[in-house]
Amino acid sequence: MNNYNFIRKLGCMLVLFSAVQCCCGQGIIKELPLYDGAIPGAKATTVKEQKGFDPEVDSLVYHVSVPTLEVFRPAYLPPGAPAVIICPGGGYHTLLINREGRSVAEAFNRKGIAAFVLKYRLPDDAYLTNKAMAPLMDAQQAILKVKQHAAKWGIDPHAIGIMGFSAGGHVAAMAGTHFDSVYVPHSGGISPRPDFMILINPVISFSDGTGHGGSRSNLLGAGITEDKIRFFSGEQQVTERTPPAFLAHAADDKVVPLANSMDLFAALKKNRVAAELHVYAFGDHGFLKNLPAFEQWFGSCIYWMQTSGWLKQAR
Repeated sequence: MNNYNFIRKLGCMLVLFSAVQCCCGQGIIKELPLYDGAIPGAKATTVKEQKGFDPEVDSLVYHVSVPTLEVFRPAYLPPGAPAVIICPGGGYHTLLINREGRSVAEAFNRKGIAAFVLKYRLPDDAYLTNKAMAPLMDAQQAILKVKQHAAKWGIDPHAIGIMGFSAGGHVAAMAGTHFDSVYVPHSGGISPRPDFMILINPVISFSDGTGHGGSRSNLLGAGITEDKIRFFSGEQQVTERTPPAFLAHAADDKVVPLANSMDLFAALKKNRVAAELHVYAFGDHGFLKNLPAFEQWFGSCIYWMQTSGWLKQAR
């Protein structure tokens, strides 16, 4: 074989190898029904799920009545790999399914972490018997489902966390503070308690001074009582058994006040729960202008997972 042909063949082999490597590094994506049988709390409806697009926030999903779990698993996971269940935000009226879901799941995959995007039900009396409880029910079911299939998916059943953005942060915080009561059909033996929480500009409180009024109104509707406000305010539900948490928030957030993260952080520290809070001077709500850059806050999150022992092998 002359040198020219050899170089050509070698080049083709390298291109093919690179393509295979790229493919293997991508997440294995599969969308699964969240519930194996009937969806608890659902009622017959003619309301259909809708998709939308906003140039600032990417793809949106509305009127979610059938919850799903999207599996993002890299071709290779190191032994004892953790997993993160991601709850996109959207004020309980939509889901930012790509920007605060799938894109983040792919970033976790690149770090050797399995990820799951939870398309939780959006509160609507048209298709839910108790719209206020449906997102928490779906979060609990997602945790139970990932734990039940941990061996099959090659992840550590004791290193399964939940992550949420904005109203999705409220869903995640509810899962982290109300795990003692199981609100979905459950055979027992597995706890719906997440092992850790990652909360990004989260809605935490439903109090008048701190809470996000839109999220509270969409979830609870009319007839809001003090008992409901207390139940759905995460900072009032923290105990010593609440999972460790990583929080990130912008000080100039005009939608969800910084006090949501600060009050939860204070409650966690009061109860001797390990927590880390990053406050950025600028970024407004959702870090929409990439300020801080994704690599900045996400890198801090990965470092927290490593130093906390959830991520045993750095990438």
